[in-house]
Amino acid sequence: MEIILLLIYSFFVWLIFFKFKWLPWNFISQIIVISLPIFAMTALILFLNIVAPSSADVRVINYVVQVVPRVAGRVIEVPVEANRPVKKGDVLFRIDPVPFQQELRALEAKLPEMEAKLDTAQAYQRELDEQLKSARAGRVAVASRLALAERRQRQTTELAETGAGSVYDREQAETEAASLRAELASANATVSQVEQKLSAQTDEGQLSEVAQAHAAIEQLRAQIVEATWQLEQTTVYAPANGSVINLQLRVGSYAANLPMAPVMSFVEEEQWVLAMYAQNELRYVAPGNEAEIALKVMPNRIIKCEVDSVVWASSTGQLPIGGMLPGQNVTQPVPPGKIAVRLRPVGDDQTTFLAMGAQGQGAIYTEHGALIHIIRKVILRVGTKLDWLVLKLH
Repeated sequence: MEIILLLIYSFFVWLIFFKFKWLPWNFISQIIVISLPIFAMTALILFLNIVAPSSADVRVINYVVQVVPRVAGRVIEVPVEANRPVKKGDVLFRIDPVPFQQELRALEAKLPEMEAKLDTAQAYQRELDEQLKSARAGRVAVASRLALAERRQRQTTELAETGAGSVYDREQAETEAASLRAELASANATVSQVEQKLSAQTDEGQLSEVAQAHAAIEQLRAQIVEATWQLEQTTVYAPANGSVINLQLRVGSYAANLPMAPVMSFVEEEQWVLAMYAQNELRYVAPGNEAEIALKVMPNRIIKCEVDSVVWASSTGQLPIGGMLPGQNVTQPVPPGKIAVRLRPVGDDQTTFLAMGAQGQGAIYTEHGALIHIIRKVILRVGTKLDWLVLKLH
């Protein structure tokens, strides 16, 4: 674009000074003719870098998921192919489920036995509760009879001492009272024995045997849930729409659930288009601004975009947090940190395929200086046409 403007300027100089000779071509006019385009082009480019900043570092970035199985085992199926489209929920690979099925069946087989133990413990607790109720009722009955016998004993004793009653009746009353005292002591012992058996109870009023059976069943059910989950994890599904790269898995190989040893890499379709800018170029950039990019993998193609957001963060602003003061490295010159601007393709370019890792150039057109945005657009279009050239000699 600068060359075109210079050619137009040169044409008018030729007309004024040589064709029609409206002005003399002397030393002063020569200085003016040469200096004017230099200052004008410099001012134009500097102003253009503010109202329509350009970036020579535009990148296409995709999310990459390192696929690591949650369980380990032998691979029995790998239905996907590398670098082929995959839909969310498609099967990526399967691990032999037989060991996990056997573990699940073994745990499920223990559940009826544990439930039977719980029923037995609950029946035993109910039996003890009935025994305690019966023993307490018997003790109350014996205590009532003993109270009556002791009252009768006192009455027969008083009658015998006054001569109004027989000694036999007194002795019989004493014997009956003694017998009931022994029976009451036996009833108290029975109640104490049952209460001692029921003393090992939890806060919920359950026997320790019942609580232990409950805990064992809950633990077993948790193990069944865990085994069921592990069985489900033998089939690994695609987390999103995308494609598989770095496919290392083959049928018969062993897949280990090690975070540092992924079996494949999954590239999602969701992309970020980032344009890197110097920090003083973004004073007028705002979300919603028009933008254009040109990628080297697509020569002579302008992709219409829109500013999604400015990533107001840079690695140069990060220091490690710790218990020590920053060392001398912090005092060294800090490299200039660029700010990333996220762009979003719009219009017909929303569905355009952008290769992950593609690089190129781009420009953002702010709401200022709209009259000279055309210069930046022409520069960008000339640059993308030059991408047709492959500058190597072999």
